[in-house]
Amino acid sequence: MRPVVATIDLVNLWAGRITCLLLTPVMAAMITEVFSRSMFGFLVDIGYEDTARTYFGPTLWSYEVTRMIAGAMFMLGAGYALMRGVHIRADFIYRKWSPKTQATVDAILYMAFYFPALLLFLYISGEYTLKAWLTGERAMDTTFMAPLAPARTAMPLGILFLVLQGVSELLKCLYRMGHVRERKFVLFLPFYLIILTITILSVLFPSTLPAGTLIESLTVATGFGEMPSATIGLVMLAVMLLAIFVGFPISFTLIFLGFTFGAWGFSSKLVFYLQTLQFNSVMLDETLAAVPLFVFMGIMMEKAGLMERLFTSVQLMLSRTHGALYLAVLFVSTIFAAATGIVGASVTILGIMAAKTMNRSGYNVQLAAGTITAGGTLGILIPPSIMLVVMGPVLEIPVTDLFAAAIIPGLMLAFLYALYALGRCWLNPTLGPPLAEDERPNDIAYVAREFFLGLVPPALLVASALGSILMGWATPTEAAGCGAFGAVLLTLAYGKFTFRGGYDALIKTLEITVLIMFLVAASNFFGAVFSRLGTPSMLTELLLSLDMPPTVILIMVMALIFILGWPLEWVPIVLIIVPILIPVVAGLAPAMAMSETQMLTWFGILVAVNLQTAWLSPPVALSAYFLKGVVPEWDLKDIYLGMMQFMVIQLIGLILVFTFPKIALWLPNYIYGG
Repeated sequence: MRPVVATIDLVNLWAGRITCLLLTPVMAAMITEVFSRSMFGFLVDIGYEDTARTYFGPTLWSYEVTRMIAGAMFMLGAGYALMRGVHIRADFIYRKWSPKTQATVDAILYMAFYFPALLLFLYISGEYTLKAWLTGERAMDTTFMAPLAPARTAMPLGILFLVLQGVSELLKCLYRMGHVRERKFVLFLPFYLIILTITILSVLFPSTLPAGTLIESLTVATGFGEMPSATIGLVMLAVMLLAIFVGFPISFTLIFLGFTFGAWGFSSKLVFYLQTLQFNSVMLDETLAAVPLFVFMGIMMEKAGLMERLFTSVQLMLSRTHGALYLAVLFVSTIFAAATGIVGASVTILGIMAAKTMNRSGYNVQLAAGTITAGGTLGILIPPSIMLVVMGPVLEIPVTDLFAAAIIPGLMLAFLYALYALGRCWLNPTLGPPLAEDERPNDIAYVAREFFLGLVPPALLVASALGSILMGWATPTEAAGCGAFGAVLLTLAYGKFTFRGGYDALIKTLEITVLIMFLVAASNFFGAVFSRLGTPSMLTELLLSLDMPPTVILIMVMALIFILGWPLEWVPIVLIIVPILIPVVAGLAPAMAMSETQMLTWFGILVAVNLQTAWLSPPVALSAYFLKGVVPEWDLKDIYLGMMQFMVIQLIGLILVFTFPKIALWLPNYIYGG
């Protein structure tokens, strides 16, 4: 097995190493577009219209290049991400099993879920791509009318990488499960391959094989064929909630369930093309191309050491204040949240920067852990949050509306955190003593300069990127491209840039991008099947028919999201659960005296604050494990107790946004009109 595993892993390793480089032309295309358009406007304003028209102006090609290359990135890197274990799992049950049990369950699910679904997808996506090559199909939504075949080729090629990596992962599972179980699986493999071949051929060519007719006859005989499609959707939802908790990567579980229940509920042929179209739609979504650019921006700012420098300067400026380090953590976390929406990165970096100093200064462990984990979760909410970028297309409202709506709630929560920490220190000064005399700075000018150099560059970068989006000067993708390039320039200016470090940032960006984008595509397919079955309409009519006030229905929805936030990360909740709830929430708009856009914008912010609360809710809160990983001397119990204090504050913030919707809606209404 080892030569096979080594060869496949090497193929996907190099696929990832090459694919991550695709981010550079995406960035270059966005920078070129913004520069050319800005120069055109500037030259026209000063009277050089002929020069502006000859050399500058909006480009025809940048939009197409950006979305096609960004879409190809997450497909071509999917096999690499599987090799690296990046594809997300709901593993709070899975991680309690022994390694042998984990390997056995994984092997069964690879054989039952993974290979049937991906081999079918490989065939259909290959057929879809071949048609684009043969017909010369072009994009019809832009004047550039770029050929679609090159970008579409990434779909079957990426699935081929995934199928190969699946073989490698299956062999690794056989090795880890021990010789006794491995022997049984190996003996079963020939029969499995025969069953798999017959199943796939029967699904693809039902009229040519008797198995296809047999499956149809069994469906009718058992009564499954007579079940209403909306009821099939309910079964699909229940199976999904059970299946993802087994611990298999969620994306592949959703693809398999979409195939299975789509074929049962309406048509196997239709469901194949539905999946291909959903993946193709995500690959060509220009807004989602902002995801890898914002991720890269945050990673490069981290490498520049800007946050560490800013934390040190704030700490020194407030050295005589009780609880100064709490304020420093929350101040830096607010700035860093605006630079990257990655909670794990924020909590980890804050823990590395602050924990040792807090321990040395005699700070209370529980309050310290609470400020670090709570501050780290602000990245979910404060723009340009990656979650809000992903949520915009899901809610079908502009990302700019969500960005504007999130600013005041995000700053309000940061203020409430700081108020609580300082209030505790005022009541009990021993919780946050000032810095020792020998650690206090003597040169105030030096501290002020360090603060300026630590704060102003990242603040200007974030403000320019966010401001250009809110004011309509640039799309989220354009602003993300310029922000990513600006982060590279900052890293160069601070003398922290190396080609190795830049390449590592590209690799890390690819991993996070595949994690998000592949699940976006898989959940879109699952949601499309679920909608086609008619279950969302049935649930909407049922909830709206209940004799309950709309606020009670909305509270029930928020309670569901809060509970699901314990075992699940925000990605599956936003991409799987939220689309199911959208018809219900939109239906409440008239009763809440809001337009549908306002209702969905407010709902999006409520979801974001709610999921931020879930990050602080033991026992499954991942923030605790991120912090424990970098500060092993802190007891997990103390981290939990600290997080729970700030979870209460977070719930107060959620209640305020729920009770006073204008906290979220005032700024977007002010900027864009009612």
